[in-house]
Amino acid sequence: MEMKPAIHFEAVGFAYPAGFGLTGIDLRIEWGQMVAVLGPNGSGKTTLLKLMLGLLHPQEGEVRFDGRVPGKVARRELARAIAMVPQEIALPFSLTAEEVVRLGRTPYLPRFRGPLREDREAVRAAMVATGVIALAGRPYDQLSGGERQRVILAMALAQEPRMLLLDEPTRHLDLNHQLRLLSLIQRFNRERALTVVSAMHDVNLCSLYFERLILLASGRIVADGPPDKVIQPQLLEEVFGIPVLVERHPTCDIPWVTLLPEQR
Repeated sequence: MEMKPAIHFEAVGFAYPAGFGLTGIDLRIEWGQMVAVLGPNGSGKTTLLKLMLGLLHPQEGEVRFDGRVPGKVARRELARAIAMVPQEIALPFSLTAEEVVRLGRTPYLPRFRGPLREDREAVRAAMVATGVIALAGRPYDQLSGGERQRVILAMALAQEPRMLLLDEPTRHLDLNHQLRLLSLIQRFNRERALTVVSAMHDVNLCSLYFERLILLASGRIVADGPPDKVIQPQLLEEVFGIPVLVERHPTCDIPWVTLLPEQR
């Protein structure tokens, strides 16, 4: 029997009142894949993630998670299976970093019951893995942007999901923490078969860490495949509107993009 894909989009369309959105999306993401979604601002990257999570519902076509429509899966079951790391998280009141990470255990906690030992262990393991254990007692709203991003990732990992969705996870991180974060996510993907789908804006980071790239433009998929297929100079120039030079990375056998200055 054929294994059901983690996510299956069939002719999916979605439009916001302002008019932009996604059109004609056909897409299969298999369990265990590590996928980056690329595209300019407004191309539909975050919308695609929200449709996967069931936060948005398609106006055309159908989205299925593990063979089922997300809207028909119990929210607690879906919350245990899929975790999302947004660009920002708004909290109604001040929490410590550890209390934020502990929110990741919410799908496992019955009403009126505090965390059990396995919940505390999952929280600590996630904080150690993401390097934020030293921040445990610090107020979340006093952390730097990069520290907050790692705490949010720890919250998602404490959820122990089968699939991890990330919305531009390296946006607030310096170069060192960008590499450390993506290396960590790659390790979870390989060691735990964690399915990863991440909206990204850095083409070279995608080439370094992701086996499959999906390139969006104006709400449509214009390329889908390994980095060598998607990172093509003519294609990138058409989508992003700038000339680029694509060569081979000096130590890794992957495509590497160099931006070309505008002619003056």
